[in-house]
Amino acid sequence: MAAFVHICLLLASLSVIFAQSGEQPHKRFEYKFSFKGPLLAQKDGTVPFWEYGGNAIASEDMVRITPSIRSQKGYIWTKQQFQHDNWEIEVTFRINGRGRIGADGLAIWFTEQKGVDGPVFGSNDRWNGLGVFLDSFDNDGQHNNPYILAMVNDGNKVYDHHSDGLTQQVGGCLRDFRNKPFATKLKITLFKNTLMVLYHNGMSNKQDDFELCLRADNVYVPKSGYFGISAATGGLADDHDVLSFLTSSLVIPQEGVDREGFATEQERLRYQQEYHEYQQKLEEQKQEFRQQHPDRAKASEVYSQEDMFEGQDNRELRQIFDGQAQMQDGMRKLHQKLDGVLGRQENLMSMVASLGQGVQLPAQQGGQPAQILGDSIKRHEVDAIMSANRDNAYAIKELKSLIQDVQHKVQKGVGGGGGGGTAQPGALDSSHHQVLAEIREGVTIVKRDLTAISQKGGTHCPPPMPMPNCLTTTYFYIFMAIQLTAFLGYMVYRNNQEGRAKKFY
Repeated sequence: MAAFVHICLLLASLSVIFAQSGEQPHKRFEYKFSFKGPLLAQKDGTVPFWEYGGNAIASEDMVRITPSIRSQKGYIWTKQQFQHDNWEIEVTFRINGRGRIGADGLAIWFTEQKGVDGPVFGSNDRWNGLGVFLDSFDNDGQHNNPYILAMVNDGNKVYDHHSDGLTQQVGGCLRDFRNKPFATKLKITLFKNTLMVLYHNGMSNKQDDFELCLRADNVYVPKSGYFGISAATGGLADDHDVLSFLTSSLVIPQEGVDREGFATEQERLRYQQEYHEYQQKLEEQKQEFRQQHPDRAKASEVYSQEDMFEGQDNRELRQIFDGQAQMQDGMRKLHQKLDGVLGRQENLMSMVASLGQGVQLPAQQGGQPAQILGDSIKRHEVDAIMSANRDNAYAIKELKSLIQDVQHKVQKGVGGGGGGGTAQPGALDSSHHQVLAEIREGVTIVKRDLTAISQKGGTHCPPPMPMPNCLTTTYFYIFMAIQLTAFLGYMVYRNNQEGRAKKFY
């Protein structure tokens, strides 16, 4: 029954307001004066066409005007002025707190100038325009809060906090808008100086379950102004969250325009006749120009409309070809640079090789400088000679040990022969003489091999040749610097080409 009464009152109020114009106004959504989620805030934290400050926080789903912290103030205002006399806004919000009583409240503004930080629900006092306040805290002790009221100020009034503005309001209603299961809404309509505020109690998720809160006539506000929302907390604190702010301008129907906003048949014929007259006048001016300037007219007739204006397909093809030409030019320049780097590297290597061929060996013991090694003896030949010397030394060591063993056996045989008498040197048997002959033959072979090696390598075996330092430290750093410079240049060039290609497409 109560819902039926509310609907009847709402329809009655709307009929009284719209009866003044005879027809319902046309609504046009104003996106530059609205916001809602998702993706409400951009990546940089800004809200398009709005600016916020104080303790307000913008997220993807909502704008938190104030968090549930004591003594906080926040606000959000449109960047541009709203230039329409008749308008309607629908605000979806949540006011939640832990305690049974909250503070201080939320305010919805339409003022001539943007508000700043102040004592009236987070905004300044002595404003010029309209303010709709959702007061959570009972300052006057009358137990009449939470309360919704509307107040109009001409810039000279000071808001009365002690009486919660009850003596200055144009209308209001006692509604509990805190801690609701669903989001609560306010729909504020100003049409032909008549203000009407509808309230959605947030007890259901029905979109149009509004009830009338207040209606006031002869409400005069500035012709243009800024929309805004502010909130504040005191000793008690609530979260004041605004989920959406939707603004629509109300256009009064005009004569010659139907209810859907389209022109009538009569108006359409009139506009079509005006268009034909404009086309005829334009052709007459073209003919007159051709007669007065035949040369310029002839030059302009050479090109058709298709030649003057490039089609979308041709433009895309041209962009593709231009991009490929730039890529080819970049690759050609890159090849040229790489060829230059390779040429410099080959020159550097030839310089290092020429310097390495002229390195001299240390001076010999006689004080004469060593000869520069040419083609007479190579490194691998020196390695072979040193290996043969090592093998010969090993063979000599084995031969020496064999001789010592034979001598030991000879002495032992001489001492034990003749039945215990003293043996003479000539008492050796034929086996011992054969062993000594083999030893002499082996020593002769070793001497012959050593003589042949000495004659092939020179009078004396050359000392181990020191390895020449073909690359000095200075040339090494120069070579590394050239390679690093070439690499960095190639990276910078490639980044520039990629940046141009991305910008081009």
